[in-house]
Formats: sequence, C-alpha cells, structure tokens
Amino acid sequence: MAETINLTIDGKPIKAKKGSTILEAALNNGIEIPHLCYKKGLSSVGACRVCLVKIKGRPGMVTSCTTEVAEGMEVIAFDEEINEARKLIVELILSEHKHDCLVCESNGQCELQDLAYQLGIDKLRFPIEEPAKMIEDSSEAILRDPNKCILCGRCVRACAELAVQDILEFGNRGSEAYIIAGLDQPLAETDCVTCGACVQACPTGALTEKLARFQGRSWEFRKVRTTCPYCGVGCQIELNIKDNKIIKVYGVEEGPENKGHLCVKGRFGFDFVHHKDRLTTPLIKRNGKFEEASWDEALDLIATKFSRLKNKYGPDSLAGLSSAKCTNEENYLFQKLVRVCFETNNVDHCARLCHASTVAGLSRAFGSGAMTNSIREFEKSDVILITGSNTTENHPVIGNLLKYVAKYNGVKLIVVDPREIELTKYAAIWLRQRGGTDVVWINGLMNVIIQEGLYDKEFVKSRTENFEEFKRVVLKYTPEKVEKITGIPKEKLIEAARMYARAERGSIIFAMGITQHITGTDNVLSLANLAMLCGNVGKEGTGVNPLRGQNNVQGA
Repeated sequence: MAETINLTIDGKPIKAKKGSTILEAALNNGIEIPHLCYKKGLSSVGACRVCLVKIKGRPGMVTSCTTEVAEGMEVIAFDEEINEARKLIVELILSEHKHDCLVCESNGQCELQDLAYQLGIDKLRFPIEEPAKMIEDSSEAILRDPNKCILCGRCVRACAELAVQDILEFGNRGSEAYIIAGLDQPLAETDCVTCGACVQACPTGALTEKLARFQGRSWEFRKVRTTCPYCGVGCQIELNIKDNKIIKVYGVEEGPENKGHLCVKGRFGFDFVHHKDRLTTPLIKRNGKFEEASWDEALDLIATKFSRLKNKYGPDSLAGLSSAKCTNEENYLFQKLVRVCFETNNVDHCARLCHASTVAGLSRAFGSGAMTNSIREFEKSDVILITGSNTTENHPVIGNLLKYVAKYNGVKLIVVDPREIELTKYAAIWLRQRGGTDVVWINGLMNVIIQEGLYDKEFVKSRTENFEEFKRVVLKYTPEKVEKITGIPKEKLIEAARMYARAERGSIIFAMGITQHITGTDNVLSLANLAMLCGNVGKEGTGVNPLRGQNNVQGA
C-alpha cells in the first residue's frame, strides 16, 4: 500500500500519497487550486505558473503542480498576494490571446475563460500587440489556431505521452515560441495519426474538431457515457449529443483502460450513425426492387418464409449467425430464437473463428478463456512478449501504451512477427519467424530456459503438472533446429529466452496472427506453457493476454 503523507492546505488537514504533488493532493481532497498547464494523466512542467502557492518556512512562491508533498508541510493556496500574482499571470496570457469568444468553439468550456472570470478580470490591462497568425486547417479533423495558443504545452505532452507520436513540439524560444507540427509543416503532411489527444488536452480554442464546428455549444450537449463500438480494448467514451445527433466524442479520463485516450476511430468514427445511406426502415424486394415497408410487414414476411422452409425441409435446414458486435443480451435472445423457434442448434457467431483457439487453449491451461491480467498492468511489466498482433493498427490505445512503457518506463518488448510493424521500432528484440512455425519458436524459447536453468522451479513444482513429459518434448527443439525451421537466428532466440525468463514480471500479448491457424489452439497452449514455466501467472504485470478484434468478442 502506498505511503500516506499528512499536510495542511490553508489550515485544512489532508492526506496525500507519497510522491504526489501539492496540486494533485489538493484536487484529490476537493481543493481547487487554479491551473492551466496541468492535466491529469500528463507529466507536470509548471509552464503557466498559475498554480503558485506558498509553503510555510520557505521564501517566495512555488508551482504546486511540480512540488512534491512532504510530511507536516503547511501550504497556503489562497491569500491576497497569491491571488494578485495569479491575476497578473492570466492578464499577461490574455495579452497574447485572440479574444473572439462569441464565435470560438471552446466558448463555455475554455479553461482560460473560466479562470479569467474566476479571478475577476473584466478588462485587458495589457493591449494585444502581436500580429494575427495564420490558421492551419490542412487536417481533415483538427483545426489549429495559434492565435489562441497559450503555450501551456499540454498538446505537446499529450502527443508525446498518450499517442507517443511526438508530432507537436515547441519552435523557437522566449517571446518567439510557438507550437510546430513535424518540421514546422502543415499537420496533414506529418505522421499525425489524428487520434485527437491534443484537441482533448487543449485548454483553449487553439485546437478544435473541424467536424464539430458551429454544431453546438458545450451547454447545449447532452452527455452520454458508453463503450467504444470498435475493437476489444473497451475504451470509455462520452458522446456529446444535440438534437439526438452525435456532435463530438471525448475519451473518459476515468476510463479504466483508456484513461481518456482514444484512437481515430473512437474519436471521429461516428459518422455512420447519421449517414444518409443508413437504413432507417425495413425494405422488401418487390418486382426485383427494394421498397420501404413497415416493421409488421417485414416481420410477417420473415416469419412466414422461415415457417415454410422449416415445415418443408425440417428445423436443421435453418441456421442463425450472430455477431461479436452485439451485446450479450442480444446474442442470448438470438440463440433463443434459433433454438426455441427454429428448433435447431445451428447457431454461431463470427467470434468463434478468431476466439475459439484462445478459449480452447486458455480454458485448458488456466480454466478461463480470457486475459489473465488487465490492460493497465502492462505498465507494471518488466518484459512484454508480443506476437500475432499489429497492436498499434488493430488496438491503437494498447499499442500506444506499449510504446509508452517501452520509451518512458524501460519495459523491454520482444516482438515476434514476420512483418516489420511499428512496435519493432520500440522492441529490444525482434524475432522474424516463418509463417506457421509458432509452436516451434515457442518451444525453442522454453528449451533454452530449461537448459540454462532459468525456469521458476518452485512454481513448476507446486503449480503445474507433467513437467518431465513436457521437458522431454521441449528439449528436442534446440536453437539450431529452431533456426532451421523458423528462420530465427539461434543467437536472437537465446537472447529473447534469457530476457523473458530473467524478468521478474513477464507478460505475453497475442492476437489473431497466431490463433487463426490450424495449429491455433496449440499456439495458445504453447504460450501458456511458456508463462507457467517462468512463473508468470497469477501476479501483477504478467500473464497471457489475448487481444480481441471486436468490442464484445469475449462476451459473445
């Protein structure tokens, strides 16, 4: 359990986690110290200076977002001198800020606007002298207005720490500083993946969503929290709805898996909901052409034709195919329709193709066909082995997390993939196997681990079965033999085996690249064996973790 620190803020005793900052401690205890450059989930840099506080026994003021709490610390967050300092800072920021609040997309949700109101700033003490800067609108989704930028750096940190793309950065220094994209290019000409993390991080109207322009004000939106309908990460999203139409989507910062971050599909891929080509009424084909019909007409026609087929050819002439995009409740009702009304067990869904190998393998190994650990535990891993998954393409939020832990936390990635995917750039080791040789290279890793005595002997003895029989099989897969079959150089195989086995917390990630094979179940069982051999089951930051392609594969 994290150590707790006792301190006071304006005489109020509070508790804070050791290592947290004064600002974090205040916010966690319901004390709202004004701030602009700080954003939960991003590193703190103290750029805006608005969060200044005093500490008894220390001279001057300090930035609360970068100062750690200490036992017995007495903090003064509000007094006349501090308030005047904050007011001056905000006035200086306003002197370089474009004031078109009436037509600004962020009107009503602009943190600078809120802060100016809170501090009672009713007129500009310092006139704007800067010439207007060019608005940059090359991106299909994001509009950049440098006239409204306050140089807080939140977009830069969001791009570096959430998207891990490093597209945005500060150009020049001092009074000439501004935010650049790439090599001071239009955003569309950079490697921007249009995840929108920068837009959600921006406290003003410097970065806004083009698709939502002039569609509604923040106070007009009805907000609905739900789960992203795309891949299986389970990102929590907040729909901003006006007149029953989705205007924009935000990531929910309390979302356990995404922590407010979204990919391009999750943030911008909702136009299908209101697309003109979407069917809104049943269609029945008459004389070779589809014509609109009522639900009663359509359902009567379906029931009549299915009954006719069932009576003529028997119940097993019918079948039903559902989807992993449907909820558990919808799938339950669908299978009930097929089994009770059609009187047949010919019912299936698309997830069986991608998920059956995983369920069969992991259920046999561990008793459950799901991830053994949570997504956020990858932050606690020492080594992560990734195979059969182009994670940044198919599960971008997890892919970004893997890039982050490799870049900032020192987590070592072992990528096993025939393709040069994005994660190979972040990998400590990249093993490039021939297709269809997964059991061989996994057994090769285990051969090295056993031969060198790197396996968890206590875990194997107390938590596994049939080790001697398993050992006899694995010892046949020498590094030389594995190299001949898989094409993986034996030196690389040995290096990867040592890296995974010596890690205190080793995690395995896989996806359909190794399951949609005739040996898919064996591939999964082999990965389970590797995890158990090294004792990487049942503790934080370890396990065997399949990634799902659709939003309800596990439930369906």
